[in-house]
Amino acid sequence: MRLGIVIMAAGKGTRLKSKRAKVLHEIGGKALLRHVIQSASQIVAPHDIYVVVGHQAEQVEAAVKDTGVRFVRQEEQRGTGHAIQCAEAAVRGYEELLVLSGDVPLLKPETIAKLRDFHIAERAAMTILTAAPEDSGSYGRVLRKSANAPEVKAIVEHKALTPEQSKVREINSGIYAFRSEPLFKHIDELKTENSHGELYLTDMAEVLVNAGERVVALEAERPTEVLGANTIAEMMELDGELRMETARRLMAEGVTILRPETTVIDEGVEIGADTVIEPFVQLLGATKIGAESRVRSYSVIENSTLGDHVLVRQGCLIEDSMIANGGFIGPYARLRLGSEIGEGAHVGNFVETKKLKLGKGSKANHLTYLGDAEIGANVNVGAGTITCNYDGVNKHRTLIGDGVFVGSDSTLVAPLSIGDGAYIAAGSSITEDVPADALALGRSRQTTKEGWAKNRRARDAARKKL
Repeated sequence: MRLGIVIMAAGKGTRLKSKRAKVLHEIGGKALLRHVIQSASQIVAPHDIYVVVGHQAEQVEAAVKDTGVRFVRQEEQRGTGHAIQCAEAAVRGYEELLVLSGDVPLLKPETIAKLRDFHIAERAAMTILTAAPEDSGSYGRVLRKSANAPEVKAIVEHKALTPEQSKVREINSGIYAFRSEPLFKHIDELKTENSHGELYLTDMAEVLVNAGERVVALEAERPTEVLGANTIAEMMELDGELRMETARRLMAEGVTILRPETTVIDEGVEIGADTVIEPFVQLLGATKIGAESRVRSYSVIENSTLGDHVLVRQGCLIEDSMIANGGFIGPYARLRLGSEIGEGAHVGNFVETKKLKLGKGSKANHLTYLGDAEIGANVNVGAGTITCNYDGVNKHRTLIGDGVFVGSDSTLVAPLSIGDGAYIAAGSSITEDVPADALALGRSRQTTKEGWAKNRRARDAARKKL
């Protein structure tokens, strides 16, 4: 049995009041469509997934091209039924089809698999995934032939509900399973007799029932899985639910998250046991944190890897960087693009790094910029030190050996190499390479003029009397 999956992703999402395609809006750190593809890819191989695109097709394709799915263009968006008509040539070779919505991001692969298995076991032409939320709102209702029977009589849109039908809680999720042969045999019977003049895949239930085919329904265990979002506010409700689910999963794995409702943790984040995440922390992208670490409040960590026993103090910004075991960061440090902090190294308050490799046990504790630099082990970088890595045209590297002492307020003008064990005097501007174990001074000799300040004050007082 060959199974294919079609994901509807061609719509505009006009109720969002956004210029961006609906399926590209994000929850949990990923586009809605990417969530659906991720779940679908656990059921079939990516090349058996067909995404129907239309509105902003180029942008949608570019956003998920790396997943390996295939694309079908719906140049003119004339409804969900028309979308399947557009996909017919591409998916004709599959005996069974699952149709998913690209804007239903909480749908779990286990639910998709259950829909598939139920559909096949029932030998149905069409299976509708339904839900029974507390408030059925403006959703269409699924009317079964009898209360406990799987067979469906009809799907009635909200506007067409009678008072009696509106009491039915079971809604149509817009997620279906089809046997391909009856689907494509009858899909051209869909009509545009509705307020939007579109072809609705929903109407296939009635078409197939009238053709004597078996149409059944399966109710999802968790209604929230199949609910989409038509407004930004509704989307953020889904985002909150997904992030809380992520927090609960991490806590079940031994992570302490203080006040999880205040944190922003993307779905793909990994954290080791006995690590503590304090309130108002953001952990984004492909971030990984080891065991027995602590991230203090107001820090933002994105696409970075932290080892075990790492302490990130308050208010740090860390992106695209690595921190080895036992590293100490902050408070108020910024690590960016390609920074590698060695085992037990310290990057302190108001220190910024970029493409830095800081060796084991080295320290840069205060008010420092270290960019395009490689610093050895057990180096002390004094407060106010900067690597001058940019000459106005090109970037240059600074190389500092093991055991070097860099005095406060030093300016290291790259390209520059400082040998092992060297000392840089405080307040120096270093423009030439420094050999190992040397002392380098790059400042003018101090001149002291005794009585100068007293004489100046006297002169100033005399002027004021004139």
